[in-house]
Amino acid sequence: MLSDAEAQALWLSLIVATRSVTFSLPLAVLAAWVLARGRFPGKTLFDGFVHLPLVLPPVVVGYLLLLGFGTRGPIGHFLYENFGVRLAFTSAGASLATAVMSFPLMVRAIRLALEAVDRGLEDAARTLGAGALDRFASITLPLMLPGVLAGAVVAFAASLGEFGAVITFASNIPGETQTLPLAIYQAIQTPNGDAMAARLATLSIVIAFAGLLLSEVLARRIRATTAAP
Repeated sequence: MLSDAEAQALWLSLIVATRSVTFSLPLAVLAAWVLARGRFPGKTLFDGFVHLPLVLPPVVVGYLLLLGFGTRGPIGHFLYENFGVRLAFTSAGASLATAVMSFPLMVRAIRLALEAVDRGLEDAARTLGAGALDRFASITLPLMLPGVLAGAVVAFAASLGEFGAVITFASNIPGETQTLPLAIYQAIQTPNGDAMAARLATLSIVIAFAGLLLSEVLARRIRATTAAP
């Protein structure tokens, strides 16, 4: 059985990860499409910018978010003054931090799936009069869907485990920004908190493993459906 604090950390982690993937997935599909199909000056720089969070320390990412989206930062100040939106030290800020950190993982998985799509099928549909949106919805998207699903699940699991960017940008506030990794960290620092840390760590492993299994099952079904005559 989980205590109220543990259940709260679990629920908040699921909310933060779900919100992170939901809002960043369309942008990840767009970025993957640009990188896979686009031809423009500065593409290499754009590619490096998209994947930069993979090589930066998470604390640096959180610090940069704090500079840009804090109430004194250019973007954060504009949002707060005009719309009353504050991201730093909130659950929305935790979602933003996890979205930035997991974004390259989604883009990479979706890009690989998109590059594996047979362009001949799209060309054939074009000759039959299918428009760009029709080709994307009926051919490209179903074929790249396993990659989209894999990227979303990996990003969700990574969001559940994100620590450095979240604690730097959103802090460790119980009930507001304290996700599972932050709760585990606090439990380790607390006397007699080993049992709580072990429970939360086990819970994190179970959730991540279940998500990966579900992703694989759904991906196989999607492949079987798209490959069916």
